[in-house]
Amino acid sequence: MPLDHYCPWREEAEELKAEVGRIGGELDTLKSQMATLQRHVFGKKAEKLPTVAAELRKEAAGEQAQAARAEAALKKRRERAARRVEGAPTREIRHTVPAEERHCPACGSEELKALGKGRTSEVYEYIPARFERQVHVQEVLACACGQGVVTAPPPAKVVDKGGYGPDFLAHVVTSKCADSMPLHRLAQRIERGGVPMSRSTLTDLFHLSASVLLPLSRHLLQCIASSEVVWADETPLRVLDVKKTRLGYLWTFLTQNEKGEWLIGYRFSMGRGGKTPLDVLGGTTGALVVDGYTGYNPVTLPDGRTRVGCWAHVRRRFFDALATAPEAREAMNFILALYRVEANARDADVVRAAAHRELRQLHSTPVLARLRAWLEEQAPRHPPKGPLGQAISYALKQWDALSRFVSDERLPLDNNRSEGALRKAALGRKNFLFVGHEAAGENLAGLYALVATCEVNDVNPEAYLADVLLRVQTHPQSRIGELLPLEWKRLRAADSS
Repeated sequence: MPLDHYCPWREEAEELKAEVGRIGGELDTLKSQMATLQRHVFGKKAEKLPTVAAELRKEAAGEQAQAARAEAALKKRRERAARRVEGAPTREIRHTVPAEERHCPACGSEELKALGKGRTSEVYEYIPARFERQVHVQEVLACACGQGVVTAPPPAKVVDKGGYGPDFLAHVVTSKCADSMPLHRLAQRIERGGVPMSRSTLTDLFHLSASVLLPLSRHLLQCIASSEVVWADETPLRVLDVKKTRLGYLWTFLTQNEKGEWLIGYRFSMGRGGKTPLDVLGGTTGALVVDGYTGYNPVTLPDGRTRVGCWAHVRRRFFDALATAPEAREAMNFILALYRVEANARDADVVRAAAHRELRQLHSTPVLARLRAWLEEQAPRHPPKGPLGQAISYALKQWDALSRFVSDERLPLDNNRSEGALRKAALGRKNFLFVGHEAAGENLAGLYALVATCEVNDVNPEAYLADVLLRVQTHPQSRIGELLPLEWKRLRAADSS
């Protein structure tokens, strides 16, 4: 008889081997988690995940790369100088020579004349902002007949009998949404400016502004939903409840038009399920750029939008696996090669053009093939629940979504844009901790959208809001899009030219 017929311990040995593998995977996971925690708490910045741009800069060498960097730096300085000239108001202050010094230091003559325009220097100074109490007096005229009276029109107000003007409301909204300032802190600052103010009053004004601008924030989301390519992401936001807080979510949806301009929208919900993406994007077609979260499945399966994956999320997972599996660096090098192709497209100024697609098909496709082969080769060598095993599994499960960018030049490699759109909300979450109730979260989302779209398109949100707060109430709903930040900016530019 075969010898193994008499081995009663074979089955037990196999079970022990499987148990050792499982424990090894769990140990690798714990090691990776510990390394990540130590890196975030105690580590230097160099130990954190380096950006793709930083990695590509390290590779750049030689005179050509240095010349390109110098040219980019010069362009940035010129843009900053242009913004400086166009930005702050300019006031010329003349300095005359004192009477006791108005004589020639050489001959003593007092026959002096101006030499050119004089010596010029620039100084930026802070002029303290101020609030003012305006007393509007409407002229009243009476006819000699004693029967007719004519009264001058009242000043424009956002709300009838309201005690605060549109510029004041715009300042409140911008302070909270753009500068992440809690309303109780803003109330203190306003009181220092001489205006009696309480947090409850500011809260009422903030929600009033959101209600007035609701048609605009809704239309902005509709414009985004009708676009071919949409980015999306979500972040938690606490909601005040009785003696505790509940967890809500702020979702962002954004798109880029043909001119390269961005539209950013937000939606608040009390859950992280697929209802919110379905409410915003349901019934639309195109591409949806998201991470691997299944909450977006209702709008991508089976006949909805085409899902596009995020290589930044994949790269982050392999970076986290480096502590226990140094071979993860090879996967990161493959991913960096994909971004190198995108950098070449930017340098050649062919982004989102047919030449961009050709570059991807010529250079990115072979990189994807080599990376796929490496993933399949490495998968059996690592425990499925270990850090590298999980990273490999994530990449393989998302492979179709991750590869779609090759055939469409409009699709990005990652979802970083939508993550960036939530950074302002993350800062606000640290400052004001929570929103008071669900309706408050919805109002915050609507105002966030208008302010964020202004900022990303170089529109002053205070000037924009002060104008549209008055106009939106009488503007025809069929042409409400004319009051969105981009159209508003174009109209203002046309009027000033």
